[in-house]
Amino acid sequence: MTNFFSYTKIFYTAALITGCCFVYSCENDVKVVNDWNKAVIMKEEAINVESYLSQSGKMKAKLKAPLMYRVSTDTLYVEFPNSLHVDFYDSTNKVETWLDSKYAKYYEGLGKVYLRDSVIVITLKGDTLKAPDLWWDQNTKLFYTDKYATYTGIGKNIYGGKGLTATQDLNSVIFHQPTGTVKVSDSGFPQ
Repeated sequence: MTNFFSYTKIFYTAALITGCCFVYSCENDVKVVNDWNKAVIMKEEAINVESYLSQSGKMKAKLKAPLMYRVSTDTLYVEFPNSLHVDFYDSTNKVETWLDSKYAKYYEGLGKVYLRDSVIVITLKGDTLKAPDLWWDQNTKLFYTDKYATYTGIGKNIYGGKGLTATQDLNSVIFHQPTGTVKVSDSGFPQ
């Protein structure tokens, strides 16, 4: 029986020493672990960008920017930190609207562009939309914002108190809380 207890004691002692070796050998340096888990952000840079956007073989827009960053993170986006100019074309390949902004961020997966800082959209007819920030949805071809915006055209000066939704060609502009003046015809509809 003494033999059994001494073998058991030796077995537990060996298991304890082996376990301590495993615990000691599995220690990792915190810096090494953090380096392995750190998110990698890849950033591409382009200077004097001129890009053409087409759909079904028809040119839809031409974009110009002095600086562009394409950033690959969990959400892929393209950033225009200095300025952005876009010409929008109609079905006959004529410019119908143009857009200027001092900053833009395009979310590729969503097909949406966030524009901010002196955003202005102008049509050939002279209709003008101004906003401090604006979203442009490429899929629906709509501009929208929940901020203050102004829309001017022939006989129209509309100031939006709480946002707007507008088509890309500004043929339809809907203010959510408008203020301003509009010339109305005898039928009661805007001229």
